[in-house]
Amino acid sequence: MVKRSTLDPLEEARARVRLRYTKAKAVHPGPGTLGKAAMRLTRRKAPKRGAAIGKLKLDWESIVGEQLYRLCRPEKLSATRGGRLLTLKVIPAAAGLVQHQSEMIRQRVSVAAGGDITKIKLIQGPLTSGGPTPNGGAAVTPLTAEQHAALVSSAQDIDDEKLRAAIVALGEAVLTANQD
Repeated sequence: MVKRSTLDPLEEARARVRLRYTKAKAVHPGPGTLGKAAMRLTRRKAPKRGAAIGKLKLDWESIVGEQLYRLCRPEKLSATRGGRLLTLKVIPAAAGLVQHQSEMIRQRVSVAAGGDITKIKLIQGPLTSGGPTPNGGAAVTPLTAEQHAALVSSAQDIDDEKLRAAIVALGEAVLTANQD
């Protein structure tokens, strides 16, 4: 059984025409673009997390000072239940000194990172991310005058000047490198 509307037939026809030409909106529209969804997520999460490890690595020397900069580097900043954990890579010979200074480091990093660092974990190993190391780098022994003259005379037969200079520079690099 079909029920008739109580509306006026003219009003019903107008409603059908309006429905025909208007688009329906979704009840639950998706997140829109991926960019909008990413912005919403980062707005929610970013203030709670504070500074990233990249900012700490860039500002590390100014945060801890030149002496500690030579001895340790930040490796990881992770969240724990009570706060955040900073993992430092330390030269093995200096682990005791860095552990003794850990409270001062924790306070300075907490101020610089914009959040509370509750623990510091030390990992012993060589520092690889730039900066001077106690054992220095590869030792370079300079060429003697006789070695340099012999190298230049051996490349004398090359006609192209740029090629000759490149060969001499390569020879110097090979001869001055430390052969371990």
